[in-house]
Amino acid sequence: MLTLVPTRLPLRLSPMLCVAALAVALVAPSAAGAQALQSRLFEVTKSKKLRVCQFPLYYSISFRNPKTGEIEGIDADLSKELAKELGAELEIVESSFGTFIADLQANKCEIGMFGVGASLRRAQAVEFSKPYLLTNIYAVTRKGGPIKSWADVDKKGVKAAVTLGSYIEPFMKSYLKNAELVSVAPPNTREGELVAQRVDVIITDYPTAIKVTDEFDWAKTIVPEEKLAVTPYAYVVPQGDQIWLNYINLFIDTIKLDGRLMKYAKKNKLDPIVAP
Repeated sequence: MLTLVPTRLPLRLSPMLCVAALAVALVAPSAAGAQALQSRLFEVTKSKKLRVCQFPLYYSISFRNPKTGEIEGIDADLSKELAKELGAELEIVESSFGTFIADLQANKCEIGMFGVGASLRRAQAVEFSKPYLLTNIYAVTRKGGPIKSWADVDKKGVKAAVTLGSYIEPFMKSYLKNAELVSVAPPNTREGELVAQRVDVIITDYPTAIKVTDEFDWAKTIVPEEKLAVTPYAYVVPQGDQIWLNYINLFIDTIKLDGRLMKYAKKNKLDPIVAP
């Protein structure tokens, strides 16, 4: 008995669908090319201007010297090196840990260069470069005050200050069980709160701990018994621009190899935390 097997006939597209398919095929590569041409790398090299977001209250990283008005620190130095590589004029856009994501998304700057802690939460909104520093947290307090060791930090009645929007803030919120956490918003600073004795201790990173204890004879650093909140510091750029991110990563690789990263790290006493 002969069994008839249905034969799949070739799909025939209407003339309109054929035209639409051809249009998509032609437009797709053009769209990809247009996206590439819109990279911030090409915009910066064309305009000869590099806008860098920096937090001007960050010791050893990007701190505005009140005597000179100039921003000093490792990222003040390295942002100049990046502008030089691009043949661009450097423009500093003041930002903060609480606003840098919005500033990048609003196109106020092409890159954030001020020791931004690379966290998974932040990575949902921005892109991080390769790390250039690696640090954990420390406590800075007044000599002769109630904080004698790390165990004293989380005691009832203690006020511990952090910078609003920093990666340290959410960590300490979950870490502290007894002490009161005080989040300090710019232009106020943790150091100012400590000087005014409105807080007992500030929780900070290596750069600030080193700078504060160097500058103020009343300050002392307390190191936790174990490293807490170990965090890579990286540069931060808007999402969706792989060309720009690739260039920034190459810049970091280059300054590691040619010694500029270590040079400016030593200048600002940050060489112990340079990322490998």
